[in-house]
Amino acid sequence: MIQLIIGTQGAGKSTYSMNLAEKINGIHLSIDDWMQELFGPDLPVPMDFGWIMIRVHRCEQRIWSTAVKIAQTGGNVILDLGFMKVQNRSLYLGLAKEHGISTQLHYINAQLPTRLERVMKRNADKSKTYSFEVSPAMFHYMENEFEPPTEDELKDIVFINTDESI
Repeated sequence: MIQLIIGTQGAGKSTYSMNLAEKINGIHLSIDDWMQELFGPDLPVPMDFGWIMIRVHRCEQRIWSTAVKIAQTGGNVILDLGFMKVQNRSLYLGLAKEHGISTQLHYINAQLPTRLERVMKRNADKSKTYSFEVSPAMFHYMENEFEPPTEDELKDIVFINTDESI
């Protein structure tokens, strides 16, 4: 099975994903980990979103092919890719269906002030889920990019509110 974790920055996706991986004995695959390890040292200054998104797409393709192999051999996969857009989520759900792999959506959510505070704290602490610094401008840009789950997605979604804790 493949678990798709969706939500905005600071909602607690990575913490939730890592905990879920332990709980179900699954493999946690995070876009932030892959991007940081493969491209972090080469990140252009100033930041170039075009440069980043080309590499995100490459990582997503490699992560997906790895996830399929794991799932087809009976393993559980937790995809922590953000899944910011409905189109992106639909693509992965469709690809899983084509491969005969069952899926589950998990929507991780928290209020905007909570999420912004978490991201700024993560920047300062460079804690367990830190991969790269997210500026307030980057946070707000990504905030506007997120598309909440559709009515159709909400029918079978696991909803987690992390305002209290993650």
